[in-house]
Amino acid sequence: MPDPVSYTATLPIGESTTAYLSGLLDAERRRRRTRRGRRALGSWRHAVLVLRWFLDATRVAQLATDNQISSSTAYRYLHEGIDVLAAAAPGLHGALLAARSAGHPHVGLDGTLIRTDRSRAAGPTAPPGCGGRASTTITAETCRS
Repeated sequence: MPDPVSYTATLPIGESTTAYLSGLLDAERRRRRTRRGRRALGSWRHAVLVLRWFLDATRVAQLATDNQISSSTAYRYLHEGIDVLAAAAPGLHGALLAARSAGHPHVGLDGTLIRTDRSRAAGPTAPPGCGGRASTTITAETCRS
C-alpha cells in the first residue's frame, strides 16, 4: 500500500462546543480519579474524536488511525463521550421548562409528524363553516380564531 495522504479538516462547530465537551470529559476523568498521563488522548482530542463521529459520521477505524490508538480504545473513548453528553442532557421536565421559558408555544418531543385533520373538525365553539370535509377552503387559522 502506498504512503497515506494527510489532510486537515474543519468541523462546522464553534470552539466553545469542543471546550464544553472537553470540560465534561475532564470532570468525568476527575470523578474516576484517572491519573494524568494515563490516557492515550487528552480531553480536547477526545472531544474532537467524539464530535467528528457525530458531525461527520467518521468511521471508528478512521478515528483510531488518525489518533494513533487502537480501534477498541477509539470505541471506548467514543462511548465515554456519548455517556457524558447523555448524563449532561436535561430530562424531559427540564427540557419542557427551558422551552417554556424560551417562549416556545409548542414542542415536538421526538420530531415525528403525525397527519391529522383535527383542525378541520368542528368543535363546540367553531365558527360557521369550520369543520367537516366540505370546508377544505377555510384555513386552519380561520377555524382556530
